[in-house]
Amino acid sequence: MPVRDFHLPDLGEGLTEAELLAWLVGVGDEIVVDQHIAEVETAKAAVELPSPFAGVVVALQAAVGDNVSVGDVLISIDDGQSASGLTEPGVEVPEASGNVLVGYGTANTEPRRGRRNPTTPSPTQTSGRQVAFVSPLVRRLATSKGLDVTQLTGTGPSGLIMRKDVETACCDLSSQETPNGPSRLALNGLRRAAVANLSRSRREIPEATVWVDADISRTVELRTHLRESGQPIGMLALLCRFVVAALKRFPELNSRFDSQTSEVLLFPLINLGLAMQTPRGLVVPVVHDAQHLGADRLHQRITDLTQAAREGHLRPVDVQQGTFTVNNYGVFGVDGSAAIINFPEAAILGMGRVMQRPWVVGGAVIPRWVVELTLTFDHRVCDGGTAGGFLRFLADCLERPDTMLAFV
Repeated sequence: MPVRDFHLPDLGEGLTEAELLAWLVGVGDEIVVDQHIAEVETAKAAVELPSPFAGVVVALQAAVGDNVSVGDVLISIDDGQSASGLTEPGVEVPEASGNVLVGYGTANTEPRRGRRNPTTPSPTQTSGRQVAFVSPLVRRLATSKGLDVTQLTGTGPSGLIMRKDVETACCDLSSQETPNGPSRLALNGLRRAAVANLSRSRREIPEATVWVDADISRTVELRTHLRESGQPIGMLALLCRFVVAALKRFPELNSRFDSQTSEVLLFPLINLGLAMQTPRGLVVPVVHDAQHLGADRLHQRITDLTQAAREGHLRPVDVQQGTFTVNNYGVFGVDGSAAIINFPEAAILGMGRVMQRPWVVGGAVIPRWVVELTLTFDHRVCDGGTAGGFLRFLADCLERPDTMLAFV
């Protein structure tokens, strides 16, 4: 049968695997070039994969929840061509697009859905017991855990054995051995990537931390005035605008250290990463070319990225090429934190909660809006004087936004 296999493509930035979140097509569906066939989650973001072939879906080669390595077969498609490469009379077959990432398709045709075949791949006979189709990844995982797939009960369609079934079986075995033992929580692609990134950051970067409390009452008043005048610019956007100004003055912090050559790479562009907590885990979407954006456009970009992150709609380009990260952990109700640098960047700025505190002004103690700013930096790219100068300049901007406008 003229079947073409679509292998999981290279998704960029050295990513070697992806977790299959959902199939967007089924066996028996007729699809067109660049139609989205599956949603996968990489270490960076969840993306939808377009098909490079047109035809009829013959087989889905992985189950939801599987970790698929780059190069593994993801789906098999009957493209309607004969073994000699000639098409059947009267049948037009579009050429394969070769596209691999969402948003890079070339076809303008609306996807055509064929009749969904409710059947699943035929079961295989193993050890005298019929077992539903098991993907090679799930079978390999079961083998590594010392489990026999023929003895597992699948929770997928028609008894399909999925990765979570193997993990559940492992937990059951652990519980049998130790009734009061701990439960196990499998990490998804984003969380596994965060673990690897944070571990590498702490292992390779000699970091140091400086912090300062700033009276930002004037910036709070400025935000209120902007809202009343019809410009609802948030505090984070104002902070980012001042961060850009500070990075222009202290470019060593908009860099990364090249350990291969023992050189500091200074970036001409400022791409601000924004650490965000989402239901799928920690993500860091990036505002590219922030040095060209005013507070209003920064606010709009932050709003758009926040919504996309919460809905799981970030594109790969949205989480790439960051040069400096801002972490607003104040939304969790905490004042300070020595954040871990987003490897391989050189620094991360933390902003605590904004709250009223007693503050000395002109010899009198009065309530003022105060925030703690924390800067964790790579001591290889600069010393404490540079880091302290950056943080003090940023605090001055927030304390006196009206008089500091000339510098931003």
